[in-house]
Amino acid sequence: MIRVAIVGTGGIATVGHLPALRAEAHRAELVAAVDADAARVTEFCLEHGVPAAYSELDQMLAEQRPDLVHICTPPFTHAGQVAACLAAGSWVWCEKPPCLSLAEYDAMTTAERTGGPYATVVYQHRFGSGARRLRELVAQGALGRPLVAQCVTAWYRGHDYFEAPWRGRWETEGGGPTMGHGIHQMDLMLSVLGDWTEVRAMTGTLDRRIETEDVSLAMVRFTSGAMASVVNSVLSPREESYLRFDFTDATVELRHLYGYRDADWTYTPALPAPDQEVPSSHAAQLAVLLDSLERGERPPASGAEGRQTLEFVTGLYASAHTGHPVLRSQITPDFPYYQRLNA
Repeated sequence: MIRVAIVGTGGIATVGHLPALRAEAHRAELVAAVDADAARVTEFCLEHGVPAAYSELDQMLAEQRPDLVHICTPPFTHAGQVAACLAAGSWVWCEKPPCLSLAEYDAMTTAERTGGPYATVVYQHRFGSGARRLRELVAQGALGRPLVAQCVTAWYRGHDYFEAPWRGRWETEGGGPTMGHGIHQMDLMLSVLGDWTEVRAMTGTLDRRIETEDVSLAMVRFTSGAMASVVNSVLSPREESYLRFDFTDATVELRHLYGYRDADWTYTPALPAPDQEVPSSHAAQLAVLLDSLERGERPPASGAEGRQTLEFVTGLYASAHTGHPVLRSQITPDFPYYQRLNA
């Protein structure tokens, strides 16, 4: 059995990670949970039958020696916690955003070792059968060349959502909806269209009482020549996640909110229905991650794949803050926004 620990026992641990672990109960066993709030982690363990509760990560790592650690804590804690887990020999599955900057991400990956442990990011929308099918068709050239795309995350988060002291602040969340909400749709877009070369963007804080933006808009050019528009918002009462890809021979659309099924994808012209459905979810990604752990191979959405979306987010913020286009080739360790996204 693969021994698993969860760090952070808030909402995402309960609604995302626990169901994923139950789906893999035949090979993964949750042995411990960690939370700075001792009362909360004790209640979490009692409610969900977790054998050991801790309020210190280092103590849990030393005593339990888990094979895999799920990081479900606020973004500003991720880099240090991931590094500690990797140093202890544990693989890591970290919630988005993986950290606050490319500098932190690159520092984390230096602690990885060939054959593991590896650190991977929760980018679960890559792993549903709808996304896998689209990438296969693109790789086969069955849809023609990619030309135009739209990537919209139109969500709603009221003023009360930002009462959590770490939300909406550069030092603790790293950014606004670009970093913490639209990152899922942008990651799925990048997984289909590949590397980008140029981004031009604007951000605004239009209504929420926060340091970071509450909306961002971007225009993107990809290595293939394809172009895309990107919208990220937490101001939209009618919530929707929308992706559209126009190829030379077909249009592919996805409409959903926080997770999709095969029925949420539309092809024009229509294609036959796929054989087996896998909804986008933590469970879909965890299954692939555990396969990689058992084989001692780098998992998807780690390393360069995990970095790809954070690099794009960095370019978007840099363009919005400077008022100039940003080329991907500019984002090197001496680029001001490499160290922090509000440079």
